[in-house]
Amino acid sequence: MDMNFGMREENRKLLARVAAMVRDEIMPLEEEYAAEIATGDRWQYTDRQTEILEGLKSRAKAEGLWNFWLTDSDKGFGLTTVEYAYLAEEMGKTPLGAEVFNCSAPDTGNMEVFERYGTQKLKDEWLMPLLDGQIRSAYLMTEPDVASSDATNVSMSCVRDGDDYVLNGEKWWASGAGDPRCKVYVVMVKTGDDDMPKHQRHSMIVVPAETPGIEVLRPMEVYGHDDAPHGHMHIRFSDVRVPAGNLLLGEGRGFEIAQGRLGPGRIHHCMRAIGQAESALDLMCKRSLEREAFGKPLAQLGANYDIIAECRMEIEQARLLCLKAAWMMDQGDARAAAPWISQIKVVAPRVALKVIDEAVQMFGGQGISQDTPLAQKWTHVRTLRLADGPDAVHRRQVARTELKKHTQMKV
Repeated sequence: MDMNFGMREENRKLLARVAAMVRDEIMPLEEEYAAEIATGDRWQYTDRQTEILEGLKSRAKAEGLWNFWLTDSDKGFGLTTVEYAYLAEEMGKTPLGAEVFNCSAPDTGNMEVFERYGTQKLKDEWLMPLLDGQIRSAYLMTEPDVASSDATNVSMSCVRDGDDYVLNGEKWWASGAGDPRCKVYVVMVKTGDDDMPKHQRHSMIVVPAETPGIEVLRPMEVYGHDDAPHGHMHIRFSDVRVPAGNLLLGEGRGFEIAQGRLGPGRIHHCMRAIGQAESALDLMCKRSLEREAFGKPLAQLGANYDIIAECRMEIEQARLLCLKAAWMMDQGDARAAAPWISQIKVVAPRVALKVIDEAVQMFGGQGISQDTPLAQKWTHVRTLRLADGPDAVHRRQVARTELKKHTQMKV
């Protein structure tokens, strides 16, 4: 079977434009943008933050560098998933990259949900402003009282009452829900009884963020940091009434929608993680040549040559696996692609974490401080080993696929 991990000529030019904007326009502003968070209300954007972010977004949109994630779609660039992987890697090199080009999680996944499964009314109300970058959204699945890595445990109650559904329960790690621009949630709920087949008990429903009965209890902290103004919120729903028309596809279709949503999202995270690894290796190499100890550049001390070499080789291996998973997705068989997505979902964060950690070590005490982006990169990528399924769940899927080659037994 022929596998093509390359880009068409016109898209190589597109990649060069994106890489240039990331390098020359976005990265020089990321430090000033981050410093603004501490100057006022952490959960509101300062005038300068808004100026930076909206200015960059306007420039990207004016240049036609917008909504790349719409792969295999006549509404976007018609990119394959393989081609999008290269662009996502570039965007992953800076915390602002994805949003500048309107390719941020969880918005891309939510937009796919609206595009694939939403009514025209929901598309007009929510998809259009999301596509235009006017609002943000959140995806609410994980719950504090159940092991949500097994999504059949999701228990938020969703009961039909006349023309409405009534929601009760709690969600946490609602990434992006702290953003004041977050206007809508896509929520996994339980609509079926326990005597129903376990994959037909759940549904997906669209909930406006300002609906009465929704209470944001607290921002969840990631290694002591609240990720303001983005935020990962813990939210309580108390008798929240939502129009019945906001239920997507119908009762019991939640898992079908979730798989359609999470597959692309998982691989997008991995692509960006490789970009973070590349930017960390770049910082590591520069540091090793500029800093001296014991009369020599750091590069010449200890095992630093070997460390740099190993980081390069592992990044290259991870990228190839990511491209293979992307290629499998492009073949149109979601079931065949799934174990490949699981493989890269384990490998990409693991490799990125190693590279970032080695870069931290090269910087010494400065590496764990606020003076470099490495500490933030590390906490973000460490979180990725849990987001969209923990490593153990993905390894289980990979192993089951492997074992099925050797036995007809259920594994």
